[in-house]
Amino acid sequence: MIYHLAIDIGASSGRHILGYIENGRLTLEEVYRFEDYLREENGTFFWDIEKLVREVEAGIAKCGETGKIPATIAIDTWGVDYVLLDENKKEILPAVAYRDSRTFAAVDEVGAIISQDELYAKTGIQKANYNSIYQLYCDKKSGKLDCAAYFLNMPDYLAFKLTGEIRNEYTEATTTNLINAETGQWDTEILDRLGIKKDIFTPVSMPCTEVGDLKGFDFDSKVILAPSHDTASAVAACSVGDNGVYISSGTWSLIGTENPEPILSKEALEANFTNEGGINRRYRFLKNYMGMWLLQNIRKNLNKKYSYDGMMELAKNSGSFEIIDTNAQEFVAPENMISAIRNYLGKAELPVEVVINSVYHSLAKAYADVVSEIERISGKTVDTVNIVGGGSKDGYLNELTAKYTKKRVLAGPVEATATGNVISQMMYSKELATLEEARELVKKSFNTVEIA
Repeated sequence: MIYHLAIDIGASSGRHILGYIENGRLTLEEVYRFEDYLREENGTFFWDIEKLVREVEAGIAKCGETGKIPATIAIDTWGVDYVLLDENKKEILPAVAYRDSRTFAAVDEVGAIISQDELYAKTGIQKANYNSIYQLYCDKKSGKLDCAAYFLNMPDYLAFKLTGEIRNEYTEATTTNLINAETGQWDTEILDRLGIKKDIFTPVSMPCTEVGDLKGFDFDSKVILAPSHDTASAVAACSVGDNGVYISSGTWSLIGTENPEPILSKEALEANFTNEGGINRRYRFLKNYMGMWLLQNIRKNLNKKYSYDGMMELAKNSGSFEIIDTNAQEFVAPENMISAIRNYLGKAELPVEVVINSVYHSLAKAYADVVSEIERISGKTVDTVNIVGGGSKDGYLNELTAKYTKKRVLAGPVEATATGNVISQMMYSKELATLEEARELVKKSFNTVEIA
């Protein structure tokens, strides 16, 4: 049996999942899970990278304990965040998280140097205050960048800790807003104009290529590059066709379609679509919406009194709802999500069940709005919406998505990100010859549910 280990780390939790082909089907086996690595101190949100490294190593060690040694290992995480290293390859801390508010002023300051129109024409990336371009500009202003010799997005940093090798992977790098959409490499003109030194970046490496040998363990494995942005891995596992739309549903909801070329039109800019990198140099034309983040926080505010299924039943039985902008700044990092939604609506006594139902309906409406925009801007006629990821288990949201979009809706696979990560490793190892063959294996291996 040839094992491949996908280390899939979201903004809320991480998992180590072994993948292998058995009886002609792809099998996934979770071997380790961890959480709690976002920190807040003195008003700054940052990642506990020491814990992240410990947990990544602990999950790999678990494979050794079970005797299921992975031939290859690959890591995917959320986008935009990074770790800077000095000339001795030591971390320059803190590794500030995208939810931190430090970049708010930087958006306008960067815009005064290079307009959003010009930036979009070069990179095709949506305007969002958390993009790495704004974070790096803050680091330049603070002097933190002066000490930096290396820039590593989070999955690249973790791969470095496992191998000692430094790479900048393509799909994750596109989330920085610093990759030229046409060349697929760092846009040196943008870096020069913003005063961000170019020598901290390495030439971009593509998915399905090697990082190096795993170090520090008593067994041998190769660390390779999956599509390192978690959504890029999830989309790699999707096969909805040229006229399909995917929704990667997790902490964030990412709604989009896959294109062979970027769409850099004025309409795409005004609608704030992004053209992030995908496997085989494809482009993920999509929008980001806060997704399960809202429900996760509501559940926490309720002291986890209800399971997610229990919250879903509360919403279904509430009988009423309000529509909110799920991407409103008030919901990025509130002290209390329930209060934030009530304040947004100006209804301080809104019952909790209505608050929850409002999130459900607002998410489904947002999905429908994006599908309509994709049709208008790309010229496609969308026939299918495929919801993947952990959120695809939420039957109520799936039903509302079908109701609001009026499209054929499929749910699954749940483990799309880990699946895409694993099949990219299998493409590297030549177990699978092409992406098309890999996607056929996924279709054969996992059931999808059509939502009535």
